[in-house]
Amino acid sequence: MGSAPQTDFPPIRACIFDMDGLLINTEDIYTDVANVLLEKYGRPPMPWSFKAKLMGVPGSSTGAPFHDWAKVPIPREQFNKEMKALQQNSFPKCKPLPGVEKLLLDLQAMYNVNGDKVHVALASSSDKINFASKSSSPDTKVLFNIFPQDRRVLGDDPRLEKGRGKPAPDIFLMALKTINETLVEGEKPITPEECLVFEDSVPGLEAGRRAHMQAVWVPHPKLAAEYAGQEKQVLAGRIGLVPIGDEWQLGQFDDGWAVQLPSLENFPYSKYGMKSTS
Repeated sequence: MGSAPQTDFPPIRACIFDMDGLLINTEDIYTDVANVLLEKYGRPPMPWSFKAKLMGVPGSSTGAPFHDWAKVPIPREQFNKEMKALQQNSFPKCKPLPGVEKLLLDLQAMYNVNGDKVHVALASSSDKINFASKSSSPDTKVLFNIFPQDRRVLGDDPRLEKGRGKPAPDIFLMALKTINETLVEGEKPITPEECLVFEDSVPGLEAGRRAHMQAVWVPHPKLAAEYAGQEKQVLAGRIGLVPIGDEWQLGQFDDGWAVQLPSLENFPYSKYGMKSTS
């Protein structure tokens, strides 16, 4: 399943970003909120070995897998209502993760070695209500204003087919479509191979690979620990947390299309053929 790494990648012309746990610290908020409620109802805190299976899966924080594990002694609907209320109270307090602000500001003045402008888009499984909460603080409002309104694709976007969340590639392909539809006259359409996906979750990384885009995996340290020894499978998109078929979309071990980074600090622009004009 291994292959010689590809080295002739085209310079990057578009960077497409996930949000939760990559740009902002909301994955920790999801965990903290869940644990507050679990303790309230006499249940143990959620271990990372279980949380790792939920990250990046749309609706997983209140879905059947969570409740089958949690076994809280109240109706599921009541627990979910309390969970969402606590989340909405906590999301406005979220903060950008290390390196995020500099990276996004840098990209505003970034071109590639061929002289093409580098564009950005957001592709998040969060719905509009949660996005509004997460982008309401002064810090995050500035951050998300970098993404043009018409280049934000959220989980409840009507253009996305229901049931086709990550690890399906649809959301990243739609994000690329929004970029191509808003290019200035004279800019040629951007291909998937010219895109760089930024993700923290395993299903999200798989979605980027299925979209045939280059990818950067920036996992939470505790998520990285859960997948220690399986990094090649993750980077190839071959963990298979949510089986969807279409195996031909997946990568091969060590094929060079994806890398793992500890954070978004000191991002290696030159590796992707990008350079700043500032």
